[in-house]
Amino acid sequence: MESSSHPELTRLANSVLQPGFVGTTAAPDWLRRKIAEGLTSVVLFGRNIETPEQVATLTASLRAENPDLIIAIDEEAGDVTRIEARTGASRPGNLALGTVDDVDLTEQVARDIGRELHNAGISLNYAPSADVNSNPMNPVIGVRSFGMRTDVAARHTAAWIRGLQSAGVAACAKHFPGHGDTAVDSHHGLPRVPGTAEEVARTAFPPFIAAMEAGVRTVMTAHLLVPAYDTELPATLSHRILVELLRGELGFNGMVVTDGIEMGAVADRYGIDGATLRAVAGGVDAVCVGGESASDSIVDLLSGALVRGVLDGTLPEERLAEASGRVQEFARWSGKLSQTVKRDGQKSDIGLVAARRAVRVRRNLDGAPNATFPLVEDPHVVELSPTMNLAIDGSTPWGVADPLRALRPGVTSVRLGEAELADGEDLLNRVALTPAAGRALVVVVRDAARHRWMSDALASLVRSRPDALVVEMGVPANDRQGAVHLTTHGATRVSGIAAAEVLVGAN
Repeated sequence: MESSSHPELTRLANSVLQPGFVGTTAAPDWLRRKIAEGLTSVVLFGRNIETPEQVATLTASLRAENPDLIIAIDEEAGDVTRIEARTGASRPGNLALGTVDDVDLTEQVARDIGRELHNAGISLNYAPSADVNSNPMNPVIGVRSFGMRTDVAARHTAAWIRGLQSAGVAACAKHFPGHGDTAVDSHHGLPRVPGTAEEVARTAFPPFIAAMEAGVRTVMTAHLLVPAYDTELPATLSHRILVELLRGELGFNGMVVTDGIEMGAVADRYGIDGATLRAVAGGVDAVCVGGESASDSIVDLLSGALVRGVLDGTLPEERLAEASGRVQEFARWSGKLSQTVKRDGQKSDIGLVAARRAVRVRRNLDGAPNATFPLVEDPHVVELSPTMNLAIDGSTPWGVADPLRALRPGVTSVRLGEAELADGEDLLNRVALTPAAGRALVVVVRDAARHRWMSDALASLVRSRPDALVVEMGVPANDRQGAVHLTTHGATRVSGIAAAEVLVGAN
């Protein structure tokens, strides 16, 4: 179907799409054409980012095509960073902030994130995560949540939104109706939220209500099934959840945007085009097209699906026009929000301050009389590295060895993954224990409780070296092994620095 056959419908369809693209210096030709044909939003990913100055130049070139263009990014800070994917985040994520539980600090950190995004010309941030991480084994939320308590998540969600929007960048509360009590990663499969409607409402909804009260104008949907509300359709596609619940019962009147529509939970079942059509028909206003789906052919596929849906009666034209209207209204509002704040080049160390405050230390020296803490010698560091979920850029640096080496140049280290350890304990003996003979041993883990291979390797190391110092950079487990156990509540660059400082007694 040629777009020229139905130009007005195509403009409406284009206006509700929020695609990514490839490029770092200027808008590609196809994207400029789509903006001229009604595209109202674009999304930046790590592939678009090199330096702050480069991003500002890129966004300026995009706005030359449309001054009101929504330019979005998925910048939670913490472990999920796009703007600092190459260096590691300079601000800790939600779990660290929830652990400190100082709403003024959370607001300051979010304002600092907003300052950097605003300087770069970004107008919408797909953050914060308002999910309550009530399932500690959750494979995709974890440290992205402010914690397991609903009240903590609610007050820090509101503070984060106030801070970000005070810097001129619109916030987005995600992932409605709550992705915390799940055991499946929606990038790959369809999670299911257990519990009755009353239980879900009591546990998962308060942070979203707090977000609305704090002035959020965008909510992102979750690709998950909530049988208490809809037994058939994932939330992203569900009229019952999006219209009757979110808009009707909770009173939200802003823009509803999907999580990446190419994610397996919906795309594997309906196709990326079928999921797009069903989402808009179900009540979504904007469709985020992320991941590697960054081309004119994808935009044509999705806009074509929406136009065909109008023509065959699957999608009422009034619903498409309503969605487009909400996107246009948000574009105007976010543009005015941006204009009310002057760009501020002042650097802040609030992220490191927050990361330092989030470190928790548990000493268990009774069974390890030879342990020394803080370190008085250069240790050998063993980092056990999991494969990260797709929300986290796998190339983003993390860990404790490098920041510790900056303080103690004699530090040695090794990083091991599941594949390297598949052959048993010989490798651990050779590269972890032998180099640590006569020296202190530091073991760094990341969500050890969720990874059997990692928890087994940690237990083996601690059995051989009960004086080991352990650093957990993910969600802490109840069993905090090691003569000294540090928890950073996130694996950001500043979290690694903060842990290294504690290990050597510098902080």
